[in-house]
Amino acid sequence: MKSPDPKKLKELDNRIAKVRLARAPKPAKEEHHTMANMAWRMVIELVAGIAIGFGVGYGLDWLFGTIPIFLILFIGLGLAAGIRTMMRTAEEVQKMHVAQAVEDKKG
Repeated sequence: MKSPDPKKLKELDNRIAKVRLARAPKPAKEEHHTMANMAWRMVIELVAGIAIGFGVGYGLDWLFGTIPIFLILFIGLGLAAGIRTMMRTAEEVQKMHVAQAVEDKKG
C-alpha cells in the first residue's frame, strides 16, 4: 500500500479547518428584540394584575350579593400590584444595562 502524500494531507487538513471555522457557532449577540420582549412582559404583568383583581372582585360580589364594591376595590388593587410588578421589571432592566455598561468599559 502506498503511503499518503504529505502535501495532499496538509491541503486536506487546511480545507477541513476552513469548513469547521465556517460552521463554528458564532458568539451570541444582544438582540434588539429583547427590549420588545421586556415591554410585552411588562404589559402582560399589568393586564394579569387587573384581570386577577377583576376575577376576585367579581367573585366576592357574586358570593356576597353586593353591589360591585369589591369589583372596584380589587381592580384597583390589581392595578397597583401590576404597576408594582412592572416597576420591579424596569429596575431589573436598568440593572442589566448598568452591568453591561460597566462590562463594556472594562473590556
